Amino acid sequence: MSSDDDFLSEMGDVTPIKTEARVRLKREAADKAAAQLRREAAVTERGRDSNPLADEGVKPLDPWFVLEFKRPGIQNGVYRKLKKGRYTAEARLDMHRMNVQRGRREIYGFISECHELGLRSVLIVHGKGERSPNSEAVGILKGFVDHWLRELPPVQAFHSAPPNLGGTGAVLVLLAKSEEKKRENRERFMRGRVSYEQGTS
Repeated sequence: MSSDDDFLSEMGDVTPIKTEARVRLKREAADKAAAQLRREAAVTERGRDSNPLADEGVKPLDPWFVLEFKRPGIQNGVYRKLKKGRYTAEARLDMHRMNVQRGRREIYGFISECHELGLRSVLIVHGKGERSPNSEAVGILKGFVDHWLRELPPVQAFHSAPPNLGGTGAVLVLLAKSEEKKRENRERFMRGRVSYEQGTS
C-alpha cells in the first residue's frame, strides 16, 4: 500500500471543520465608520493648526462702517497719523473674492510675516461689498477682518483707510516692532556709548 493510501485510510473518519461564511459589513455601518475617521482626522488637523483666528460667529458689517481700534499705550498722535494715512504702507494684502476660510489663513500669514520682517504700517483691502454680486460674503469678510486684527498680538492699532487708499473698503494697520528690530535699535542707540556698568567700574 502506498503512503497516499495509508494517509487516506487514517484520515477516513475525520470530519472537516465547518467555516462560517464571511459577513459583509453593511453599507450604513461602513459609511458611519468612514465618517468617524474623517471627523477624527479633522480634529487632529485642527489641533495642529497654529492659527488662533475665529472662523465663525462674527456678524457682517455695513459697507460704510469705520473700523477703528487702538491698544492701551499707543499715543494719540501716532493713532491720528495712522488714521490720516500719514504712514506709508510697506505691504498690501488684497482680500477681494476670498471666502472666510481663505481670508483667515491669508491675514494670519500676512500679519505674521510682516511683523517678522519688521514692517510697521500695512494696508489690508477687504472690500465694501456694495458693488459685489456676492455682497453678503464681502460684508461678512469685513466683519471678520475687524475681529481678526484685534486677536493678533502684533497689531497695535488699525483704522479704516482715507478715501485715496480705499476708504471703508480698506484698513491701515500699525504693527509692533519685532524683537529683531528692537535689538537693532538698541545696538544703534548704544553704538559709541559707554554702558552704565562700564562707566562706574
